[in-house]
Amino acid sequence: MVYTAKPTTTEEYIMSIRIDDIAPDFTVDSTAGKINLHDWIGDSYAILFSHPKDFTPVCTTEFGAVAQLAPEFTKRKTKVMGISVDNVEEHLKWKRDIEAFSGSPADFPIIDDTSLTVSKLYDMLPAGAYLSDNRTPANSATVRTVFIIGPDKKVRLTMSYPMSVGRNFAEILRALDAIQITDGAPIATPANWVPGQDVIVGLSLNDEQAKEKFGALDVKLPYLRLTKAPTN
Repeated sequence: MVYTAKPTTTEEYIMSIRIDDIAPDFTVDSTAGKINLHDWIGDSYAILFSHPKDFTPVCTTEFGAVAQLAPEFTKRKTKVMGISVDNVEEHLKWKRDIEAFSGSPADFPIIDDTSLTVSKLYDMLPAGAYLSDNRTPANSATVRTVFIIGPDKKVRLTMSYPMSVGRNFAEILRALDAIQITDGAPIATPANWVPGQDVIVGLSLNDEQAKEKFGALDVKLPYLRLTKAPTN
């Protein structure tokens, strides 16, 4: 499927990014040089997280959180990429603030999206966005979205936040863990699941098949059966 960014008029619409869509590919400049998204992902998982502008307070705390969590992402074989609607020169200056605030190196790439090409391609702009030449963070207020993408380049999860709400990166890690443990397996995670807790057996397996595959079942309801989470 080819994605194109279009204005929202009575004749035209924006194509939304849905779960299991192939993540739209792009090639852009970044603090790590020119990057092609699909090549950069390779056989890893990837997280894209977008921001309205450099040198903004909430975004600085969020980029700082990502810098601090670098070992956690590495452990999960996951790459992270920041998207901000400023240029690489400004990103490199901002990185110094991020590193000073967080006490950790901000080694992940931050891409140049001054053209808003990626923001439009991924349908991240707020309703009624007014994008003047001298736009402020408020003009692109909800360019604050998280995408988790699998090694197959399919979008696995999206989250969008308003300007006033800092992202919960513990939840992003939890969701990533849930995606990875259920990937390709006939299981799901219950509400508020965290690693180490039981998982739900998929309805595609009957009780006998489920016991053969997973061992003991904890049957709460005929359609709600728990089992120990896989260890690998």
